Amino acid sequence: MANWTTGRRQLTDRVSVLEGANAGAYPSGNSIVIEGGDDTAIIDPSVTVVAEGGAHVPITVVLNSHSHEDHMAGNGLFPDARVHIHHDDLPGAHHLDGLLDVYGLEGQPRADFAEQILTEFHYTPRPDAEGFSDGDVFDLGGVRAEAVHLPGHTRGHSGFRIDGGVFFCADIDLTGFGPYYGDAWSDLEDFEASLVQMREEEADWYVTFHHKGIIEGRDAFVERLDAFAAVIGRRHDAMLAYLAEPHTVADMVATRFIYRPHVEHTFADSVEARSAELHLARMIRRGEAEEVEPGRFQAIAR
Repeated sequence: MANWTTGRRQLTDRVSVLEGANAGAYPSGNSIVIEGGDDTAIIDPSVTVVAEGGAHVPITVVLNSHSHEDHMAGNGLFPDARVHIHHDDLPGAHHLDGLLDVYGLEGQPRADFAEQILTEFHYTPRPDAEGFSDGDVFDLGGVRAEAVHLPGHTRGHSGFRIDGGVFFCADIDLTGFGPYYGDAWSDLEDFEASLVQMREEEADWYVTFHHKGIIEGRDAFVERLDAFAAVIGRRHDAMLAYLAEPHTVADMVATRFIYRPHVEHTFADSVEARSAELHLARMIRRGEAEEVEPGRFQAIAR
Protein backbone atom coordinates (compact mmCIF):
# COMPACT_ATOMS: atom_id res chain seq x y z
CA MET A 1 0.00 0.00 0.00
CA ALA A 2 2.99 2.30 -0.39
CA ASN A 3 1.37 4.18 -3.27
CA TRP A 4 -1.70 5.25 -1.29
CA THR A 5 -1.68 8.99 -2.00
CA THR A 6 -4.15 10.50 0.49
CA GLY A 7 -2.57 9.08 3.64
CA ARG A 8 -2.14 5.72 5.29
CA ARG A 9 -1.35 5.08 8.93
CA GLN A 10 -0.18 1.76 10.30
CA LEU A 11 -1.64 1.15 13.77
CA THR A 12 -0.37 -2.40 14.32
CA ASP A 13 1.54 -4.88 12.19
CA ARG A 14 -1.85 -6.11 10.91
CA VAL A 15 -4.09 -3.03 10.97
CA SER A 16 -3.82 0.17 8.93
CA VAL A 17 -6.11 3.12 8.22
CA LEU A 18 -6.60 4.38 4.67
CA GLU A 19 -7.41 8.02 5.26
CA GLY A 20 -10.12 9.57 3.13
CA ALA A 21 -9.83 12.87 1.31
CA ASN A 22 -10.21 16.00 3.47
CA ALA A 23 -9.57 14.06 6.67
CA GLY A 24 -12.39 11.65 5.85
CA ALA A 25 -15.05 14.33 5.58
CA TYR A 26 -18.27 13.30 3.83
CA PRO A 27 -18.57 12.10 1.08
CA SER A 28 -15.34 10.26 1.84
CA GLY A 29 -14.28 8.40 4.96
CA ASN A 30 -11.49 6.52 6.69
CA SER A 31 -11.33 2.82 5.79
CA ILE A 32 -9.52 0.12 7.75
CA VAL A 33 -7.49 -2.72 6.25
CA ILE A 34 -6.77 -5.83 8.35
CA GLU A 35 -4.12 -8.15 6.93
CA GLY A 36 -4.45 -11.66 8.29
CA GLY A 37 -2.58 -14.82 7.46
CA ASP A 38 -5.57 -16.29 5.63
CA ASP A 39 -7.68 -13.29 4.57
CA THR A 40 -7.34 -9.55 4.19
CA ALA A 41 -10.38 -7.46 5.08
CA ILE A 42 -11.37 -3.89 4.36
CA ILE A 43 -13.92 -2.15 6.55
CA ASP A 44 -16.13 0.42 4.80
CA PRO A 45 -14.34 1.01 1.46
CA SER A 46 -14.79 4.73 0.82
CA VAL A 47 -15.06 6.83 -2.33
CA THR A 48 -11.36 7.55 -1.84
CA VAL A 49 -10.64 3.82 -2.02
CA VAL A 50 -12.51 3.83 -5.32
CA ALA A 51 -10.52 6.84 -6.55
CA GLU A 52 -7.28 5.08 -5.56
CA GLY A 53 -8.33 2.00 -7.52
CA GLY A 54 -8.52 -0.24 -4.46
CA ALA A 55 -6.62 -0.86 -1.24
CA HIS A 56 -3.39 -1.82 -3.06
CA VAL A 57 -3.49 -5.27 -1.44
CA PRO A 58 -5.72 -8.21 -2.43
CA ILE A 59 -8.99 -7.97 -0.49
CA THR A 60 -10.88 -11.18 0.28
CA VAL A 61 -13.38 -9.88 2.86
CA VAL A 62 -15.43 -6.67 2.92
CA LEU A 63 -17.01 -5.65 6.21
CA ASN A 64 -19.66 -2.92 6.08
CA SER A 65 -20.51 -1.17 9.33
CA HIS A 66 -23.97 -0.30 7.99
CA SER A 67 -25.94 0.38 4.83
CA HIS A 68 -25.26 3.99 3.93
CA GLU A 69 -23.96 5.10 0.55
CA ASP A 70 -20.57 6.37 1.73
CA HIS A 71 -19.72 3.16 3.60
CA MET A 72 -20.38 0.82 0.67
CA ALA A 73 -18.89 2.90 -2.15
CA GLY A 74 -16.11 0.43 -2.84
CA ASN A 75 -18.09 -2.81 -2.51
CA GLY A 76 -18.08 -3.23 -6.27
CA LEU A 77 -14.27 -3.02 -6.44
CA PHE A 78 -13.95 -6.45 -4.90
CA PRO A 79 -16.33 -8.74 -6.81
CA ASP A 80 -14.67 -11.92 -5.54
CA ALA A 81 -14.55 -10.84 -1.89
CA ARG A 82 -17.05 -12.03 0.70
CA VAL A 83 -19.25 -9.13 1.87
CA HIS A 84 -20.68 -8.99 5.38
CA ILE A 85 -23.07 -6.50 7.02
CA HIS A 86 -25.37 -6.72 10.04
CA HIS A 87 -28.53 -8.75 9.39
CA ASP A 88 -30.74 -5.73 9.98
CA ASP A 89 -29.04 -3.74 7.21
CA LEU A 90 -28.79 -6.49 4.60
CA PRO A 91 -31.42 -4.98 2.24
CA GLY A 92 -29.26 -1.90 1.76
CA ALA A 93 -26.33 -3.98 0.58
CA HIS A 94 -28.43 -6.33 -1.53
CA HIS A 95 -30.19 -3.83 -3.81
CA LEU A 96 -30.70 -0.13 -4.45
CA ASP A 97 -34.36 -0.06 -3.39
CA GLY A 98 -33.36 -1.64 -0.11
CA LEU A 99 -30.82 1.12 0.47
CA LEU A 100 -33.32 3.85 -0.40
CA ASP A 101 -35.79 2.34 2.06
CA VAL A 102 -33.20 2.84 4.81
CA TYR A 103 -33.41 6.60 4.24
CA GLY A 104 -37.18 6.64 3.86
CA LEU A 105 -37.14 8.97 0.86
CA GLU A 106 -40.09 9.05 -1.52
CA GLY A 107 -40.99 10.69 -4.84
CA GLN A 108 -38.51 13.00 -6.55
CA PRO A 109 -36.06 13.18 -3.62
CA ARG A 110 -35.81 9.38 -3.77
CA ALA A 111 -35.15 9.43 -7.52
CA ASP A 112 -32.61 12.24 -7.21
CA PHE A 113 -30.70 10.56 -4.41
CA ALA A 114 -30.75 7.23 -6.23
CA GLU A 115 -28.97 8.90 -9.14
CA GLN A 116 -26.41 10.43 -6.78
CA ILE A 117 -25.79 7.10 -5.07
CA LEU A 118 -25.12 5.44 -8.41
CA THR A 119 -22.94 8.14 -9.96
CA GLU A 120 -21.09 9.72 -7.04
CA PHE A 121 -20.93 6.75 -4.69
CA HIS A 122 -20.50 3.97 -7.27
CA TYR A 123 -23.17 1.86 -5.61
CA THR A 124 -22.98 -1.78 -6.67
CA PRO A 125 -25.65 -4.21 -5.44
CA ARG A 126 -24.17 -7.16 -3.59
CA PRO A 127 -26.96 -9.75 -3.39
CA ASP A 128 -24.29 -12.15 -2.16
CA ALA A 129 -23.74 -10.13 1.03
CA GLU A 130 -24.21 -12.16 4.20
CA GLY A 131 -25.49 -10.97 7.56
CA PHE A 132 -23.69 -10.99 10.87
CA SER A 133 -24.90 -10.49 14.43
CA ASP A 134 -23.53 -8.80 17.52
CA GLY A 135 -20.50 -10.68 18.77
CA ASP A 136 -19.76 -12.53 15.54
CA VAL A 137 -16.01 -12.87 15.01
CA PHE A 138 -14.18 -12.76 11.70
CA ASP A 139 -10.96 -14.76 12.07
CA LEU A 140 -8.63 -13.66 9.29
CA GLY A 141 -5.70 -15.77 10.44
CA GLY A 142 -3.67 -14.37 13.31
CA VAL A 143 -5.97 -11.39 13.75
CA ARG A 144 -9.70 -11.15 14.45
CA ALA A 145 -12.43 -8.54 14.12
CA GLU A 146 -15.49 -8.80 16.36
CA ALA A 147 -18.77 -7.15 15.35
CA VAL A 148 -20.28 -4.85 17.97
CA HIS A 149 -23.91 -3.89 17.25
CA LEU A 150 -24.43 -0.15 17.89
CA PRO A 151 -27.91 0.64 16.51
CA GLY A 152 -29.55 4.04 16.25
CA HIS A 153 -27.81 5.54 13.25
CA THR A 154 -29.32 2.64 11.30
CA ARG A 155 -30.91 -0.53 12.61
CA GLY A 156 -27.81 -2.56 11.93
CA HIS A 157 -25.08 0.03 12.54
CA SER A 158 -22.05 -1.74 14.01
CA GLY A 159 -18.51 -1.11 15.13
CA PHE A 160 -15.63 -3.57 15.09
CA ARG A 161 -13.32 -4.59 17.94
CA ILE A 162 -10.04 -5.55 16.27
CA ASP A 163 -7.13 -7.47 17.79
CA GLY A 164 -4.23 -5.22 18.69
CA GLY A 165 -6.25 -2.59 20.54
CA VAL A 166 -8.18 -1.02 17.66
CA PHE A 167 -11.88 -0.13 17.74
CA PHE A 168 -13.65 1.07 14.60
CA CYS A 169 -16.47 3.42 15.65
CA ALA A 170 -18.07 3.76 12.19
CA ASP A 171 -20.54 6.69 12.26
CA ILE A 172 -20.26 7.36 15.95
CA ASP A 173 -17.85 9.83 14.41
CA LEU A 174 -17.47 12.36 17.25
CA THR A 175 -17.95 15.36 14.96
CA GLY A 176 -19.23 18.73 16.09
CA PHE A 177 -22.30 18.05 13.93
CA GLY A 178 -23.34 15.44 16.45
CA PRO A 179 -25.24 12.17 16.18
CA TYR A 180 -27.19 11.55 12.97
CA TYR A 181 -30.53 9.80 13.47
CA GLY A 182 -32.53 11.30 10.63
CA ASP A 183 -33.42 8.26 8.52
CA ALA A 184 -36.46 6.01 8.52
CA TRP A 185 -34.24 3.29 10.01
CA SER A 186 -32.80 5.55 12.73
CA ASP A 187 -33.81 5.56 16.37
CA LEU A 188 -32.94 8.17 18.99
CA GLU A 189 -33.30 5.87 22.00
CA ASP A 190 -31.13 3.20 20.41
CA PHE A 191 -28.49 5.76 19.48
CA GLU A 192 -28.23 7.02 23.05
CA ALA A 193 -27.97 3.46 24.35
CA SER A 194 -25.16 2.80 21.86
CA LEU A 195 -23.32 5.90 23.08
CA VAL A 196 -23.54 4.61 26.66
CA GLN A 197 -22.24 1.25 25.49
CA MET A 198 -19.36 2.87 23.59
CA ARG A 199 -18.22 4.65 26.73
CA GLU A 200 -17.19 1.27 28.15
CA GLU A 201 -14.99 0.30 25.20
CA GLU A 202 -11.31 -0.11 26.04
CA ALA A 203 -8.90 0.39 23.14
CA ASP A 204 -5.57 1.97 22.29
CA TRP A 205 -6.89 3.48 19.07
CA TYR A 206 -10.45 4.50 18.23
CA VAL A 207 -11.05 5.09 14.52
CA THR A 208 -14.02 7.09 13.22
CA PHE A 209 -15.13 6.90 9.60
CA HIS A 210 -15.42 10.69 9.31
CA HIS A 211 -13.36 13.66 10.43
CA LYS A 212 -11.72 12.73 13.73
CA GLY A 213 -10.06 9.66 12.25
CA ILE A 214 -7.64 8.14 14.74
CA ILE A 215 -7.96 8.97 18.43
CA GLU A 216 -5.28 7.61 20.74
CA GLY A 217 -6.18 6.61 24.28
CA ARG A 218 -9.43 6.12 26.13
CA ASP A 219 -9.40 9.44 28.00
CA ALA A 220 -9.25 11.46 24.78
CA PHE A 221 -11.93 9.25 23.26
CA VAL A 222 -14.36 9.56 26.19
CA GLU A 223 -13.95 13.35 26.24
CA ARG A 224 -14.90 13.55 22.57
CA LEU A 225 -17.69 10.99 22.98
CA ASP A 226 -19.32 12.97 25.79
CA ALA A 227 -19.17 16.18 23.72
CA PHE A 228 -20.71 14.32 20.77
CA ALA A 229 -23.54 12.93 22.91
CA ALA A 230 -24.28 16.37 24.40
CA VAL A 231 -25.43 17.62 20.99
CA ILE A 232 -28.63 15.58 21.40
CA GLY A 233 -29.61 17.51 24.50
CA ARG A 234 -28.84 20.86 22.91
CA ARG A 235 -31.03 20.02 19.91
CA HIS A 236 -33.82 18.90 22.19
CA ASP A 237 -33.69 22.08 24.26
CA ALA A 238 -33.66 24.26 21.14
CA MET A 239 -36.70 22.48 19.71
CA LEU A 240 -38.56 22.71 23.02
CA ALA A 241 -37.87 26.45 23.27
CA TYR A 242 -39.16 26.89 19.72
CA LEU A 243 -42.39 25.22 20.76
CA ALA A 244 -43.21 27.97 23.21
CA GLU A 245 -45.68 28.77 20.45
CA PRO A 246 -47.55 26.06 18.49
CA HIS A 247 -45.72 24.76 15.43
CA THR A 248 -45.93 21.94 12.91
CA VAL A 249 -43.20 19.53 11.88
CA ALA A 250 -43.02 21.45 8.60
CA ASP A 251 -42.28 24.62 10.59
CA MET A 252 -39.49 22.79 12.43
CA VAL A 253 -38.04 21.52 9.14
CA ALA A 254 -37.92 25.07 7.79
CA THR A 255 -36.24 26.32 10.97
CA ARG A 256 -33.39 23.80 10.60
CA PHE A 257 -32.39 22.27 13.95
CA ILE A 258 -30.01 19.72 12.42
CA TYR A 259 -28.39 21.36 9.40
CA ARG A 260 -27.29 24.96 9.05
CA PRO A 261 -29.51 27.04 6.77
CA HIS A 262 -26.96 27.20 3.94
CA VAL A 263 -26.53 23.41 3.71
CA GLU A 264 -28.24 21.91 0.68
CA HIS A 265 -28.76 18.16 0.43
CA THR A 266 -31.38 16.15 -1.41
CA PHE A 267 -32.22 14.51 1.89
CA ALA A 268 -31.96 17.54 4.25
CA ASP A 269 -35.70 18.11 4.68
CA SER A 270 -36.29 14.41 5.26
CA VAL A 271 -33.58 14.32 7.94
CA GLU A 272 -34.97 17.42 9.65
CA ALA A 273 -38.48 15.94 9.66
CA ARG A 274 -37.46 12.54 11.00
CA SER A 275 -35.27 14.11 13.71
CA ALA A 276 -38.04 16.50 14.75
CA GLU A 277 -40.53 13.62 14.95
CA LEU A 278 -38.20 11.64 17.22
CA HIS A 279 -37.68 14.60 19.54
CA LEU A 280 -41.41 15.39 19.58
CA ALA A 281 -42.16 11.81 20.57
CA ARG A 282 -39.66 12.15 23.40
CA MET A 283 -41.20 15.45 24.55
CA ILE A 284 -44.68 13.94 24.63
CA ARG A 285 -43.46 10.89 26.58
CA ARG A 286 -41.78 13.17 29.10
CA GLY A 287 -44.80 15.45 29.42
CA GLU A 288 -42.82 18.37 28.00
CA ALA A 289 -45.06 19.05 24.99
CA GLU A 290 -48.44 18.12 23.61
CA GLU A 291 -50.34 18.10 20.33
CA VAL A 292 -52.62 21.10 20.81
CA GLU A 293 -54.45 20.52 17.54
CA PRO A 294 -53.92 18.02 14.71
CA GLY A 295 -50.33 18.36 13.51
CA ARG A 296 -49.46 21.33 15.78
CA PHE A 297 -47.32 20.92 18.89
CA GLN A 298 -46.59 23.18 21.83
CA ALA A 299 -44.44 23.01 24.92
CA ILE A 300 -46.31 22.56 28.19
CA ALA A 301 -45.81 25.58 30.44
CA ARG A 302 -44.07 24.80 33.71
